[in-house]
Formats: sequence, structure tokens, C-alpha cells
Amino acid sequence: MAKRLGPLQYGIIVLTAITALMHLFLGIGSLPDTFGYMFILNSVGYIVLLVALYFIPSLSEQRTIIRWLLIAYTAVTFILYFVFNWPDVWNTLGIIDKIVELVLIILLLIESRQSGTA
Repeated sequence: MAKRLGPLQYGIIVLTAITALMHLFLGIGSLPDTFGYMFILNSVGYIVLLVALYFIPSLSEQRTIIRWLLIAYTAVTFILYFVFNWPDVWNTLGIIDKIVELVLIILLLIESRQSGTA
């Protein structure tokens, strides 16, 4: 059975979709550059982890691991933005996406604590 979704889960879904779409559009706009493909793959990774977290009932026993993978994936994406863009990190779209990712991590940690897996 799929996890019952509440406001916290909907927030996680929306934020994950926002960052996935931002990376997808950046990727498409950067093709055929290598970074274009990296952005697109990053987008796919977000969607795969989100679907695995909430929408594949057979993975419900693995939800804790999937949640932590999504936290780690988001954190790595967050950090790599600064690594690849330093010192020119004040791109408006980039900063908006980093805020989205930071709030996503916070919501995932809250969900983890609420489910007793923190």
C-alpha cells in the first residue's frame, strides 16, 4: 500500500518537483555541453528517488533508506553548486534552487524524525 500523504509529504513532493524541473530546464538549455547532461541526470535522480519514496508500495519497507538517499542526493547537489560556481555563486536561479533544496532537506529531516528514523 502506498504511504498516506499529508501536508509534509506534499511539501516534499512539490519542492522535489521544483528542483527537478529547474535542473531539467537548465540541462536542456545547456545541451550539448556535458553540464547539460549532468543537469538532466540530476533531474532524473530526483524524480526516481521521489517516486521510490512515496509511490512504489513494494518499496515501503525501504522508505527510511530512500529518504536518507534523497537527503544525501540533495546535499551533494547543494554543495556541488558552490564547488562548480565559485566564486560566482550569486546567480538568482541558482540561489532560488539552493533555498528550495535546503528547505527540502529540512522537511525530509522532519519527516524522518516524525517517523522515528532520525
